[in-house]
Amino acid sequence: MSSIVAFSPETSDAAEVAPIQNPPRPVPPTAFIFREKIAYSRARRVIDILGALTLLFFAAPILIISGIIILLEDGWPIVFLQRRVGRFGKLFTIYKLRTMRKEKCVDGFSPTCGTDERITRAGYWLRKSSIDELPQLINILRGEMAFVGPRPEMPFVVAEYAAWQHLRHLVTPGITGFWQTTYRSTIPLHLPEATLCDLEYVRAASHFTDAKVVVKTIRRLISTEGAY
Repeated sequence: MSSIVAFSPETSDAAEVAPIQNPPRPVPPTAFIFREKIAYSRARRVIDILGALTLLFFAAPILIISGIIILLEDGWPIVFLQRRVGRFGKLFTIYKLRTMRKEKCVDGFSPTCGTDERITRAGYWLRKSSIDELPQLINILRGEMAFVGPRPEMPFVVAEYAAWQHLRHLVTPGITGFWQTTYRSTIPLHLPEATLCDLEYVRAASHFTDAKVVVKTIRRLISTEGAY
């Protein structure tokens, strides 16, 4: 099944970001063709479920230890719940280990540096290692997320989207994706440049593409590049 969506070019206000090499131009597409690959989607769902179950089993000790550390430093709650926008604009609750101080756990843009005063001492290391993302394996099992896909945004951010930016919601959001492995902490996720990056994935989604993203993600996890 194919869909063709046409848009008129629009202009968007761009927030100040750190300079990068050869940034994509934030020019909205005039047309976008999306064809869902049924066989790929079904196979990926099986892979996501098996992968999530396996990782949860091996990550259980890490989650328990992390939870104890969070509790000792800043008390309850251990898990941070937040509403995000999923596929086709459907809202869901995302799960993360809490890395910010209790009074700072409100909807807002993510930290872009390790010295952000909202982050706890334990939270700094949890974010740096991306351990705080592990509870999202539950979101994968629930079918709300996948391992690879555009990062789900908060409703107040999506409410400010230009019409064409909603095209990123044609696929299931992911724990990692093109934006995380290319521009994380360099181009904020809400900017049009980041949306264009996500649309590259929507166009190119395949088992091979997913495998490349996973490999790049592992490399970034080892280097902790771009994680705050």
